[in-house]
Amino acid sequence: MKRTLTILAACTLICTTPFAKKKEPAKDLWPDGTEISPWFKDTTRVDIRRLGKTYRVTDYGVVNDGRIHTQEMQNLIDRAAQDGGGVILVPEGTYLTGAIFFKQGVHLHLLKGATLQGSNDPSDYPIVQTRIEGETCQYYSALVNADHLDGFTISGEGTIDGNGYTFWKHFWERRSWNPKCTNKDEQRPRLVYVSNSKNVQIEGIHLQNSPFWTTHIYNCENVKLLRLHIYSPAKPVKAPSTDAIDLDVAKNILVKDCYMSVNDDAVAIKGGKGPYADAFRTRYEGVDLSKFPEMQGDGANENILIEDCVYGFCHGCLTLGSESVFDHNIVLRRIRVDEANNLLWLKMRPDTPQRYEYVRVEDITGNGKNFIYIAPWTQFYDLKGRQDTPMSYSDHITMRNIQFDCNTFFNVTARPDQYRLTNFTFENINVTALKPDFHAEYVENFTIKNVSATKK
Repeated sequence: MKRTLTILAACTLICTTPFAKKKEPAKDLWPDGTEISPWFKDTTRVDIRRLGKTYRVTDYGVVNDGRIHTQEMQNLIDRAAQDGGGVILVPEGTYLTGAIFFKQGVHLHLLKGATLQGSNDPSDYPIVQTRIEGETCQYYSALVNADHLDGFTISGEGTIDGNGYTFWKHFWERRSWNPKCTNKDEQRPRLVYVSNSKNVQIEGIHLQNSPFWTTHIYNCENVKLLRLHIYSPAKPVKAPSTDAIDLDVAKNILVKDCYMSVNDDAVAIKGGKGPYADAFRTRYEGVDLSKFPEMQGDGANENILIEDCVYGFCHGCLTLGSESVFDHNIVLRRIRVDEANNLLWLKMRPDTPQRYEYVRVEDITGNGKNFIYIAPWTQFYDLKGRQDTPMSYSDHITMRNIQFDCNTFFNVTARPDQYRLTNFTFENINVTALKPDFHAEYVENFTIKNVSATKK
């Protein structure tokens, strides 16, 4: 039987006269009503001529000969830093390297036809203290690393290739005899990791075939990711956990004009996990937080704008969690989705106090499995001795101006003992779905306007 949910609001006709005042352009606002700053409108391209001396890698022993040139690359970065900074320029060709670590004032530029390719030998990526899956721990470094930098840029028209096939193959081989194998068990390097930095711009290049997460931004502010092409395969060999962009304790982030097609989440908002992970904003009387060193570095994500992007395959177009504590002012808009498991995915950890608030998804066309997916997430579940289950909240979630074809419209699990869903708005939505069922009673204060959910 064909089932349709249709809720229509009244229309208002506005007439103008020759004497009417010219209407001022509407302000561009965050979901909480504050104005989006002009910084988010500036997408000026990197001009390497203003960044200092250019160091062409082929002039310093890094050649296209199929050998690993990690030491030569690092020596060149160190030399440029000692000489006052500049640009590491990669010309046409394929150049192999292990993990490299950028210094203050040193930038990376890849010309068209240039490929900086990662080694497939894990020993070329040193184990370091880093940030993985919401914890500070020992893990492989990334291929390209930038820590405590101000003004770092990666630009050009070339490619950073993680050469991940061997790592993916080993992961699935291990998973075949140990179905519970995790990313902590079968460790793999990320492609680009930027941490503790500000005023960063990554633009124009291809980021592909990462062994693990592709672009990880941790504890950073004022970061622009522009005109990127981010890819990892979902078949015939799945590239496990190759998120396109992971934003982890990040403030003022612009993702614009990017293409993302990966075998995991496209944009994942992270930030921490654990029974007291919100200690940075909440005091716990009588709790010795020094007993939880893995939660060091947890924090909030604020003012994140993802716009004008195209999505190929991904698990989640916008995913909050599973390691995320406080997310405020997150916007996904003007997006075309070719294939996705979830348009909006809210992962609710029962062992972590979470607050996802002021999230807006708007002006979307495309198709996927779930329009919205909200459910408990129990991977690595551990209350670490806490007796009660911390309560979580998803509040002021707006989805509007969306045309979407999917399997399930409202895939939401109600768990009032674990989390509360409040102040949702669905407006101007036209969905066709195999399962168009809608449970407004799961949400406290649900505003619904011009919503049509029709069974396919």
